[in-house]
Amino acid sequence: MRCPSCGTQVVPFKNPVPTVDIIIETEGGIVLIERRNPPFGWALPGGFVDYGESFEDAARREAAEETGLAVTLILQFHTYSAPDRDARQHTASTVYVATANGHPVAADDAQRAEVFREDTLPPLVFDHARILRDYFAFKQSGRRPLL
Repeated sequence: MRCPSCGTQVVPFKNPVPTVDIIIETEGGIVLIERRNPPFGWALPGGFVDYGESFEDAARREAAEETGLAVTLILQFHTYSAPDRDARQHTASTVYVATANGHPVAADDAQRAEVFREDTLPPLVFDHARILRDYFAFKQSGRRPLL
């Protein structure tokens, strides 16, 4: 790659891509989506942060786009950044806990959206099983994941 101004050969930096995931608490459990795109499977609602967008706004937008729910963010839970958490590329996801009223309706990248309890969780993609293990442990102990 060459600099468009001076023509000098430059090596582009590879940085993790920022994403958000949202644990949406509703009456009866938490909301999960079944992904419309690869990798297929059940996941927390979430996605990429747009340039010029705050992480909080991205979390509210992704929740609304994928579940039809207007969420209230109550906690920035933890950031998960293992280089292999997403096989497509290195992402760093800031996970929020939010509340919402109503029934989720799948849209955008979600083909289904449903409410699950800890004892009824389906198999999950990415590192979302770990995230939810940490979340349910936090709900019992009050302690967030260690760094």
